[in-house]
Amino acid sequence: MPPTLREIAEHAGVSIQTVSRVARGVGQVSPETRRRVLAAIERFNYRPNHLGQALVSRRHAALGIVFPGLGGPYYSELIQGFEAEAVAARLSVLILGTNLLRESHELAEQMAGRVDGIAVMGGTLGTDILCALASRGSPVVQVAGSPLPGIPTVRTESRRAVESLTLHLIRDHGYDRLAFVGNPTGAPDTDDRWEGFRAAHRRAGLRVPRQPVRVGFEQPDGIVGTNGLLDRARPPRAIVCANDETAMGALVAVLGRGLRVPEDVAITGFDDIPAAALTTPGLTTVHQPMRELGAQTARVLRSRIDDECDRSLDLVLPTELVLRASCGCKGAPMPTPTRRPAATRRGAKAAARS
Repeated sequence: MPPTLREIAEHAGVSIQTVSRVARGVGQVSPETRRRVLAAIERFNYRPNHLGQALVSRRHAALGIVFPGLGGPYYSELIQGFEAEAVAARLSVLILGTNLLRESHELAEQMAGRVDGIAVMGGTLGTDILCALASRGSPVVQVAGSPLPGIPTVRTESRRAVESLTLHLIRDHGYDRLAFVGNPTGAPDTDDRWEGFRAAHRRAGLRVPRQPVRVGFEQPDGIVGTNGLLDRARPPRAIVCANDETAMGALVAVLGRGLRVPEDVAITGFDDIPAAALTTPGLTTVHQPMRELGAQTARVLRSRIDDECDRSLDLVLPTELVLRASCGCKGAPMPTPTRRPAATRRGAKAAARS
């Protein structure tokens, strides 16, 4: 068995903390003490155990992240970005998919006791629960949610992006009957997209839609929601979907009726997942940096753990409008960036240092 930190300390006649400081090259240690400790380390061929270091420093060497579910490419990309940043910092990752269970808050509280900090997808837990975790001393960061007092937030720009996309459909293509497919309730980023959709109607002087088609965010949900729209006496001329998976379901529904996209119904999505460029026709969408969203969330969380992050931080990552054939654009034009919002970046310098 390899030697333990305690055995090295006993052999050198010093404390465990002193051995840890010498092994890591930090702190104030006298030359004679350092010599004895280094001699013991060399004799026993001791190599620091990072989990042991975490225990000595009263840390778990782990980050937690909480989602409402784990299915689909969006969560996969975000997790990969979060995990890559954590691994680079020699930290493990615990992932909780609550599936919006009633006991979600209890599961999150249990996770908070096993990690150094926790990131929570907006809308997954109640505001009162997030604030309670933060008040108990648990470093908390919100991802893709509406900013909350005292809790740093990392998100992507959604409202202006969908407003630009919807105006493109109305002004550049002349569509005057549009529908929004996706449920904003409990999903702050989707609520922003719904409000952007409505704002575009106001700017264009059209009647502002009162309700979206409230369905989930997976391909079957898009099929169900779109079939309901196509059964109306006056189906929409264009469908703006809350995400790409829903939009792909809309494509299946429209094409399954023998209709054409975009000649009969134009369809757009949001996310720009890899499959969006492979559909026929290619899917017009909004590109958001999902992997970078995860990485930035991990960086801000690490900064929050070290108490180097402003709790009022609201870090907003830019998005891009990607025009393909499903909206009526011909050819394959280069992505057109939307105007970057004036993001609130209080404390961003501290986050960048982590």
